[in-house]
Amino acid sequence: MNTEKKVIVITGGAGGIGQACARTFKNQPLIITDYSQDLVDKTVKSLQSEGFDATGISCDITNKEDIKKLTNFVVKAGTLKALVHTAGVSGSAKDLKKVFTIDLVATELLIDAFYELAAKDSVAVLLSSMMAHTVPANRVYDEALKNPQATDSFDIVSQHVNNNADTMYNFVKRGVQLLMHKNAGKWGEKGARVVTVSPGVIETPMALKASEEHPERMKMLKEATPLKRNGQPEEIADVVQFLVSDAARFITSTDILVDGGVLQNIKKMMS
Repeated sequence: MNTEKKVIVITGGAGGIGQACARTFKNQPLIITDYSQDLVDKTVKSLQSEGFDATGISCDITNKEDIKKLTNFVVKAGTLKALVHTAGVSGSAKDLKKVFTIDLVATELLIDAFYELAAKDSVAVLLSSMMAHTVPANRVYDEALKNPQATDSFDIVSQHVNNNADTMYNFVKRGVQLLMHKNAGKWGEKGARVVTVSPGVIETPMALKASEEHPERMKMLKEATPLKRNGQPEEIADVVQFLVSDAARFITSTDILVDGGVLQNIKKMMS
């Protein structure tokens, strides 16, 4: 095992935010993972051509065996500096179970697997969403969101989302924050950190697809944003880079909202 190299692992590394995050780590070894080996290879090749120290492996993050293959790959590459977990699907997947499994169950599987690799100064940065902040605290579904692998958790949460995949997305992104809080103490005993980042409307391929499906809603959100524009993937990546760095060494068990200020206006509209 190469203990000299401090490796940064990026899930969803072929996506808009994943690639932007990768590009902020110019002098650090990167491991790019995504569901398709073709996409991983293409991204790695592109990063290498720009002078990055990048390798990659495909991984189905909903599959424990595949995650094991990923963590073995990481151990061979060096010690874990950071897991940057950007992989996920939006409500446009239209499938409640898929949104719950990919965005929440897989997040817990990754937290558990990477905890084994975490050491002093390691950090897990998990992507949540500003929409997580629109879901109020509730003892019943919060317990289910905190324990997504429990047999009845999906059914409990489903009762609260009106069969709407966008609403399920908001709930499971709240769940990502609850998992972060739940694991902070355990990671902290190793001197490691867990944080979440909640993006607002960011112009990624996924968001542009949503804007095609809901043009009025996207226009309204932009107008309601104090900065009067959508965010760019690089604006999330810069925050992630800071959270991974030693400048953030005392920041753990917290969520950083990067939304151009729109959440406060969304909450007013919803009340």
